[in-house]
Amino acid sequence: MTDPSSSGTSTNALARLLEIALELSSERDLDGILKVATAGVCSAVGCERASLFVYDEQRNELYTRVVTELEIAEIRHPLSKGIVGWVATNRALLSVPVPADDPRWDSSVDRRTGFRTRNILTTPVLAIDGRLLGVLQLLNKPAGFASLDERLLQAFASHVAVALERRRLEDEARSVWELRQSLEMGHRIQATFLPSSLPQVSGYEVAAWWQPAEFVSGDYYDWLRLRDGRWGFAVGDVSGHGLAAALIMATVRAMAHVLARTADHVHHFVETLRDSIVPDLQNSRFVTCCFAVLDPETHRLEWANAGHAPAFRYCCRTKECLRLQPTTMPLGFPTIPFPNQTSSTMDLG
Repeated sequence: MTDPSSSGTSTNALARLLEIALELSSERDLDGILKVATAGVCSAVGCERASLFVYDEQRNELYTRVVTELEIAEIRHPLSKGIVGWVATNRALLSVPVPADDPRWDSSVDRRTGFRTRNILTTPVLAIDGRLLGVLQLLNKPAGFASLDERLLQAFASHVAVALERRRLEDEARSVWELRQSLEMGHRIQATFLPSSLPQVSGYEVAAWWQPAEFVSGDYYDWLRLRDGRWGFAVGDVSGHGLAAALIMATVRAMAHVLARTADHVHHFVETLRDSIVPDLQNSRFVTCCFAVLDPETHRLEWANAGHAPAFRYCCRTKECLRLQPTTMPLGFPTIPFPNQTSSTMDLG
């Protein structure tokens, strides 16, 4: 015959755990989840203390910041140590009636705090796909932990898993949103580095188009009116994509604006830019660029191409297309000149 008092106790415990599960559903931060889970399961099961250890995947450790009535702010456990580590590694519930007799038990916390652990019930907290999220541990139930406590703890651990996963997904969504906002701002800022209007070059029409592979990139183009009335045109690209490439591109642009007004020749421009930018290049990055100078009076075009994809000079009258082949290695590589053509006269039309 079933003991009525036992049935009533289990019903009360289950009702309390359901109440805690509802409380967990409204918690959004980790400290709140830890506090509700540990305090609630303690009162439902009738044990002295509880700990919820969260799995730190990067450090491959378990940690907790809240332990019921314990003053230690944070406890960390490697997966190779203690009851908690064993449960995490084996993904299995473990009841230890006498911890002192179990070689897996780590008594260091008791020694540091003066607390006495008399019995332990521990279960893993797992995601639906089996990933380890944490470990839930109960300490010191006066009558010892029974099979009912094991079932209740495992059921409650599933609710804790949902709360931890929801918190992780919300954190990831927030991080993605913040990153997107930052990248969109970076895109707008980078766009201001590019020319805001087309140059008016006598006898020529100028057009430009820019579309980064990501929000920000290392792509660059520019035009500059030189002191002697000629026009300088620059096209460049930093290896890779994203924010790092965009920051290097901004440095290249700033240096190019200075050098375009001081360099006495296109090759001097490229080599001085190489000497200036190479110390800032890391992780095998490099920069390709093509700098051309057009004299609208004589229609003479001179260029230096540091490993950039070939530019083209097309003549509508003769239907001829001239490749502006690389004249040296990209910036970030040693200076090696190539014996390619570096000047041409533009034909009108």
